[in-house]
Order: sequence, then structure tokens, then C-alpha cells
Amino acid sequence: MTEKASRATGPTAAGAPVILSNEPGSFAWGVMAKRHPALIQQVRDAFPYGPRQHEALDALLDEITRGAIEPPADGEHDHESWTDWGQGRFGQSWYDAPFLWAESYFYRKLLAAVGYFGTGPWGGVDPFAPFKQAELRGEAVDEELRALDALADVAVDERATALLHASLWGNRADLGFRVVEGEPAVGGPEASALVADESALLWKLLPTGAASTVAVVADNAGRELIPDLILIDHLLEHGRAEKVVLHVKPYPYYVSDAMTADVVDCLRRLTDAPGEAGRIGGRLWKAMAVGNLEVRSHPFFCAPLPYEEMPADLRSEFEGAALTILKGDLNYRRLVGDRHWGATTPFADLTCYFPGAVAALRTLKSDVIVGLEAGTLDSLERSGAAWRTSGTHALIQVRR
Repeated sequence: MTEKASRATGPTAAGAPVILSNEPGSFAWGVMAKRHPALIQQVRDAFPYGPRQHEALDALLDEITRGAIEPPADGEHDHESWTDWGQGRFGQSWYDAPFLWAESYFYRKLLAAVGYFGTGPWGGVDPFAPFKQAELRGEAVDEELRALDALADVAVDERATALLHASLWGNRADLGFRVVEGEPAVGGPEASALVADESALLWKLLPTGAASTVAVVADNAGRELIPDLILIDHLLEHGRAEKVVLHVKPYPYYVSDAMTADVVDCLRRLTDAPGEAGRIGGRLWKAMAVGNLEVRSHPFFCAPLPYEEMPADLRSEFEGAALTILKGDLNYRRLVGDRHWGATTPFADLTCYFPGAVAALRTLKSDVIVGLEAGTLDSLERSGAAWRTSGTHALIQVRR
């Protein structure tokens, strides 16, 4: 990793250590020690891979559990980038590398192991597609789409709030989170707990009738992306945005992260549905045809770097938006820096570099958290719950 990449964002970075995975029992340790090996097995079982893929998956499993970090092979398409990003990391334990970097590199190596980047028959085959497709076909999605009928005739402001919260809590639908954790519990008081809610400011930045562009940086496909698309429809239909640019990953990442193919699958799921869901799907399909909804991708979305180090072309895109909405846990970690920040560190201080107004919609599934009121933090800590990592709490934070 370059020296620049090793530095944190924000004025108080010196007092906020980078999150590593070398503390047994920690959330980051659990991801590296349990989730990643389990995921390798799931990917192996999901496809009739040949001997080469099985050997490569065995080698990756051995590397992450018993070996040291190995550099990318010569000749691979991104060899130069990862060689740069990995300076000082290769040869050391996976657990001693920054958690954000190690997670990103794991997924990059998993894709290489199954031949995703190659020119052979497995090139471009999404190893996570069976998990995404099974979720999209599930009864839970049917129920969520049917629920839209009840919202069709409610007041616009009430509908807006409901759709914003659906997009927010849709972030619980994270297949990577469920590899070893199981479905997060819902229905209890903590399941609807917003630890920060700056939604009023979000709506203030998107007044009705403004001829503005809104950027939405997607996180997961399936049950998260569908409510994201429904929220986008609301922004367009009610004049809170003239255009929405939906940013997705250029290749499979973090199990369920959304790519263009996943957007298409979700739009088809909507358009094939009866009632209000089908009408929303039809409007979104038309919005794409006329350019009011545009899907874009950028290699930076699969880089192990904080948003502070985004390239100039991506910075320019966000700068031109009235608001950039970042969905999910990974985007949050990259936005504020994947460090052990004090939980009351102001969100605005750590995002002041961002080129324009920015909003984070995220359910809490990792240790990073900033921008909490002292009283809120005290109440959460006294609860004894694993509120930082369980997916039962969420936040809406905005910096104008």
C-alpha cells in the first residue's frame, strides 16, 4: 500500500487506529476467520467448477487460514494496481493488514481463483449470481412488492418517509452478512432503532421542483437494490430530482454487491410484478430509455481505498450532483475511514473533503461509527447489545 493510502481521513486520524483483524473475537477477526472460509465453500458448491478452480480455491483457503498474503500473479489485468496498493502488505499475515484492504483483496483473489477475469469459459461468470437470484425469487421479495399497493394512496410526505426507510433497512439484505450470521432479527425494538436520523436535512437538499441530479452509490443487489430503485422512482416522479445516476460495481464484489446485470434483474422483477410494483418498474424502465435514470460504474468502487482518494473524474461526477447518497456499510467505511473513531466524532468533520453534499444510509454491520450524540452512545453502550455489528440498528447521516 502506498504511504498516501495508509493515511486516514480527517483532522484527528492520529488518534484513530486503523481497524485490523488480529484481535481474536473481534468482528473483523470473525470475518477473516469464519466468513471468508465459509464463503469459499459456498462458491465451490454453487458451480460445477473443474479441477483448476478447485485447486485455486484450495490454495486461497490455505493462504487466508495458514499462509501469508501473496501478491497478484504476473500478467493479471490489475497486477500493477494491486502491486501498488499492496506495498508493505505482501508476505505478512492477512490478520495484520488493514481490514478494509484485506477484505477487498480477498474478493479480488476469489474472483481470480474461479477464472472470472480470464478468457476461458468461466470468464465473466458471477460466482455470487446463484445467491442473488435465489434471493430475488424469494417470497420475501413478493411480500415487499405487494406492500407497495398500500402506499400508493397515502400522502406524498408519508410515502417518501416510508420509501426512504425501506431503502435504509433494505441494507439488512446482505448475503455476505448472512454467510455465517443468519438472517438479522427483525421486529424487536432495536430492529427499528435509528442511532442517527438526519432525514429532514436530506429532504431539504432535494426540494420538489429542483432540476437537479442525484447520485446514488448502490451497495447490495436484490432485496436492497429493489427498494433503492423504488426510492429513485419516487425522487423522479415527484420532482425531487430531474435525473438520478445510479453507480454500481464494475465486477462482483462482497458477495451481493450490485452490478449492471443486477439492476436489470431487479427492474425485470419489478416490471413483472402486479399492481404498484409493476407500475414503478414500468416508469423506471422508461426513465432509463430517456436518460432520467442512468447506470454508471467506475473501477474505484472495487478499490481498497477511502473515498478521500477518489480519482478526479469520479470527484467531478459527485461534485455536479445536488446530493450523493451512499448506501451500505462498505461505502460508509470508505467515506469516513475504516478506523476506530470515537463514536461522537462529527460526521461532517470526516466528510468535509467530499465534493458536494453527501448522505449515508446504512444499517450497522461493522465497528465503524461516527456522528452520534453522547446521550445516544451512552444508551447504546448500556444496552449490552452488539449494536455496532448486528444489523439491528441503522443511521441516516447528512453533510450539506
